[in-house]
Amino acid sequence: MLAEERVSEEAMRCLRAEIDDAGGNEVFAFGSLDEQGKVVRLEAVARGNENSVPALFDRIGEGSPDVFIHNHPSGFLTPSDNDLIIASRAAGDGMGAYIVDNTVSRVYVIAEALRKRPRVFLDPDAMTAALENGGSVAGRLRSYETRPSQLDLMRLIVRAFNEDALAAAEAGTGVGKSFAYLIPALSFALANNERIVISTATINLQEQLYHKDIPLVSSTMDKKVKAVLVKGRANYLCLRRLQDALAEVMIPSLGFDEGEFDELGAIAAWADTTGTGSRSDLSFMPRDAVWSRVCSEGDLCLGMRCPRRESCFFMALRRETADARILVVNHHLLFADLAARHEGAGYDNTAVLPPYRRVIIDEAHTAEGAATSFFSKEFSRLGIYRLTGRLYRKKGAQIAGLLVRIAALSENRDKLDKSADLIQKLRSHTDDLDEAALELCREEGVFRLTPQRREIAALSLLPRIGDLKKTVDALARTAGDILEGVPQKDRDEGSVWELKGILRRLEAIGLTASLFLEYQEHPDQVMWLECQKGRGREDWVRFTVTPLDVAQELSDALFKPNKTVICVSATLTIAGSGGASFAYWMNRTGFSHDGDRLMFQGEFPSPFPYRKSVLLAVPQDSPLPDQSLYRDFVDRAVGKLIEISGGSALVLFTSYEALRSAYAASSESLEKQGIHCLKQGDDDRSRLLSRFLDDESSVLFATDSFWEGVDAPGDTLRLVILCRLPFRSPSDPVFEARSEALEKQGFNPFMELSLPEAVMKFKQGFGRLMRRSSDHGIVAVLDGRLLHKRYGRIFLDSLPETRTSFGAFETVLKEADRFLY
Repeated sequence: MLAEERVSEEAMRCLRAEIDDAGGNEVFAFGSLDEQGKVVRLEAVARGNENSVPALFDRIGEGSPDVFIHNHPSGFLTPSDNDLIIASRAAGDGMGAYIVDNTVSRVYVIAEALRKRPRVFLDPDAMTAALENGGSVAGRLRSYETRPSQLDLMRLIVRAFNEDALAAAEAGTGVGKSFAYLIPALSFALANNERIVISTATINLQEQLYHKDIPLVSSTMDKKVKAVLVKGRANYLCLRRLQDALAEVMIPSLGFDEGEFDELGAIAAWADTTGTGSRSDLSFMPRDAVWSRVCSEGDLCLGMRCPRRESCFFMALRRETADARILVVNHHLLFADLAARHEGAGYDNTAVLPPYRRVIIDEAHTAEGAATSFFSKEFSRLGIYRLTGRLYRKKGAQIAGLLVRIAALSENRDKLDKSADLIQKLRSHTDDLDEAALELCREEGVFRLTPQRREIAALSLLPRIGDLKKTVDALARTAGDILEGVPQKDRDEGSVWELKGILRRLEAIGLTASLFLEYQEHPDQVMWLECQKGRGREDWVRFTVTPLDVAQELSDALFKPNKTVICVSATLTIAGSGGASFAYWMNRTGFSHDGDRLMFQGEFPSPFPYRKSVLLAVPQDSPLPDQSLYRDFVDRAVGKLIEISGGSALVLFTSYEALRSAYAASSESLEKQGIHCLKQGDDDRSRLLSRFLDDESSVLFATDSFWEGVDAPGDTLRLVILCRLPFRSPSDPVFEARSEALEKQGFNPFMELSLPEAVMKFKQGFGRLMRRSSDHGIVAVLDGRLLHKRYGRIFLDSLPETRTSFGAFETVLKEADRFLY
């Protein structure tokens, strides 16, 4: 058959050029068909020799190609057996397979391509009907009531899918945002055979979506939509690393301690029965030191060389995701995928996740913080000790570690002693650096490198960072020499790849150290130190490099390349003179950076009866936080308010110091009244929250992480106390640097950053109370600034309308008592 019958002139020229560039050898390419069935677009993805070429089907993107094409340099176009096998595989995905000669004048069609279905647009009325009375989804929800705001939200989301738009939606508590986006998402994915990623900030929401909401919505459809819950790679057990760790404990004095040894044994027994290999399926929570030795790590993975690849839990997950239409992920995993794509993996290939072009970001108010965390780089004494301990350990006459094992294989085994000396030297430099850093952090717990502090940094910090970097580099070179001496036949050993991965991590520490040494040359990065409290051990310091601004990175990696991005949260707006505004959130996340994109936004108020069921109590005589009487007032007020509610209270602070003070002042008296007092720090977050939810009379004293993500409906929570407006501490190094940057640009950092950030967090804290329409209770704010500062009005106007009590504290107590009882 003549090629011109199946391939456009332009595509023929493109393919000829690719074949010429490959020296007349075989080329593997993907092509897209026009409406007449001709190849009009072509992308070469692999080049081989005159007899073969890699068939790189893992390079297939979200906009799946219609055909794959390769040439036979011999001019003989009859397909080989391998050609037929590959064509059969492609046909299973609806792809055609063509063979051409080197001049692209003739073509042999092994398999015809399935013509693409025309795009299916969602019918907004059909979508909303599912949640109207008697609808397919509504009918399966107990005591469901139609919510106009939920239907309006769904219409906005339908428009975003149909019109390839960005959408930002603030959906108040109780709107039912999950179903509002799941019904259109699953419908669109099914109708158009597209993959959609749903990203959340919390594990609880991921679990709810995957185990409850998605199956319910999918069950109402004609065809099941495959969904997969995808966790970060380190959540999964690596069977090869487990085997290596078990072998290593044969030297008891150099392996794990007794408790860690027991945990490793329990993991090994669990590995024989688990179907997922997911850490969350363990009946206990292993220590980080143990799990980090056996979990799956991308830079330590042997891939196709791994002897356990057929039973690999992570590869099983990847196979599951390959044909899934819905992927449920967390923000960190999404950003890891976006970073890989933006840095070169591209948007049409598999990176951390399979390719996609439509994203839903739930809990989108956390996007900037999650991106800031992901794009930060760090190192610490604990991390360096852990890495070097994997390389080399000595006790008495016994030695162990990866370097010992690799040196036994290497022609350069004589460099083991030098490596051991460098490890000891690195640990010594790390200790010296940590000691100097602790001194700098002693006053405020943090220390930021700035041009104004260059003399302090040059005197005590930078020389020690320089010593650390030189030693890290020397260790990486010497250990690399040992690796180079390993014979080719042994280079697929698991320990070889493990060593390569650890050396890459050491080199990354060296690069981060370089940024600190050159901090004045990187004004777009924040270099800072933070003291970390050791548990039963001495304190240590984390060295962190954080991007000053993540908006442009998010714009370039997330919002610009994807066809649809839908961002939803209960808190995205700030009250302003013209009503609620998304401007702060949009600017911080880069949502609005591309002015040419079609963008929708909307507010969808909560259907809950706040006016009847919530009392906002703010004592008129609350001191300001900078006044001497403030701490005593809060300590006394917290106890009095909890006595009235009889427990069932969540007390939120902005510092541990304030928490400890109020707890010490009130807990003894409250316990005598049968009110059980729980305090953040006494247990891990999940167990502490579980104890609180199980005991209706309890009270939980908590800080930062409990301002959101606490869902305690009914009588479990009838009183929320916000002790202080949640302004970020001015000494926070990243916040300080971002404030300075705004000031240099001529903006007011308080109005542009500090205030809007505090208002959004304030709304999250307020939202802890009302979780069901039948809930009833009080939100008390003990910060006098809410009533006595002009900006207090912005906080108040950003909340739903409630009943209020703004009198003297004694009056507030009486009104609170009447309201509850």
